[in-house]
Amino acid sequence: MGRPERDAESVGKEPDARFSFANERTFLAWIRTALGLMTAGLAITQLLPEFDFAGGRRLIGLPLIAVGVVMAITSYWQWQRNERAMRLEEPLPTSYLPRIVAVVVALCALIGGILVVFSGR
Repeated sequence: MGRPERDAESVGKEPDARFSFANERTFLAWIRTALGLMTAGLAITQLLPEFDFAGGRRLIGLPLIAVGVVMAITSYWQWQRNERAMRLEEPLPTSYLPRIVAVVVALCALIGGILVVFSGR
């Protein structure tokens, strides 16, 4: 039973194992980061004290959970794209995931800071 043609491991030639392992470690690092973001978002929505602004905790926590889910899915696609490029001896594809994560985390931090400053505590 063969692999589907779109499967990253079914094309080209086997790359140096070190590169495949590095690609896998990068994928696992993204998964750990995704889990951390989802956990932080859940903790913020459930454990952080209420702000004077209704829904303030959700305004901070839900984007972190969402970007964690997107990161988990996208990191798998990126792993496959990298594996395929290595097997075909092509340049590695660009990933926009770091930019997206940086922007969402920065926005959540900014919103959190604003809510704390303008909270009556």
